[in-house]
Amino acid sequence: MDTAQRIVGVKYECLLFDVDDTLYPLSSGLNLSCCKNIQEYMLEHLHIEQSEVPKMCLDLYGEYGTTMAGLKVLGYEFDNDEFHAYIHGRLPYEKLKPDPVLRNLLLSMPQRKIIFTNADHAHAVKVLNRLGLEDCFEGIICFETLNPPKQRCFNSHSQILCKPSVEAFEAAIRTANVDPEKTVFFDDSARNVASGKVAGLHTVIVGRSDLVPGADHALNSIHNIKEALPEIWEAEEGTQEQMIQTPAVETMVLA
Repeated sequence: MDTAQRIVGVKYECLLFDVDDTLYPLSSGLNLSCCKNIQEYMLEHLHIEQSEVPKMCLDLYGEYGTTMAGLKVLGYEFDNDEFHAYIHGRLPYEKLKPDPVLRNLLLSMPQRKIIFTNADHAHAVKVLNRLGLEDCFEGIICFETLNPPKQRCFNSHSQILCKPSVEAFEAAIRTANVDPEKTVFFDDSARNVASGKVAGLHTVIVGRSDLVPGADHALNSIHNIKEALPEIWEAEEGTQEQMIQTPAVETMVLA
């Protein structure tokens, strides 16, 4: 059963959605394939000892938000775009099927809807296309948005900005030009949800029925939004018109 803590009196203006394991279930297998590809990249391209790779991968993910971010901090030099192409280029996207139920839900929501992911733009677009959701979102805040080329200098030791850092959430809030107190954030990661709450967002943990620290709602499935958050559809008519007329933020789609 999905858990919800009804927030009375809030008129939501924007909904931020993670992509992987949020808009589609963990059972799709893409997560396992992604982890496998990261470990193979570490072996084949960075020449890290095979016995060290699994634990190193997990430790860096835990400390820096993504294994990629941790590798950069440790001084490993590699091209960001080549890394993403290797990791995502061999994913079994064919396992993702069009989701007309989710599509109808998203299109019925009067608020602005924006993707917020650690993945690169190409991956996010491919997933949305496979799910049939490519026209359901105003824009995509992704790796390139938070780490634009001019900041991704040749210093491999530079810190990559990504969830779950609160700074990444603050950057996303600025990019989307939203009021965090009127914005709902959906993610499958407990630590991302916790950081989203610190940044002032209303938060929803997806893929589980129990609340985690910082979560206002818990959804077994993204399809259960309407049962758990009916207030999304309770915006006043005037507010709906104002939100529908809000122009897209170009910086989100130029990544």
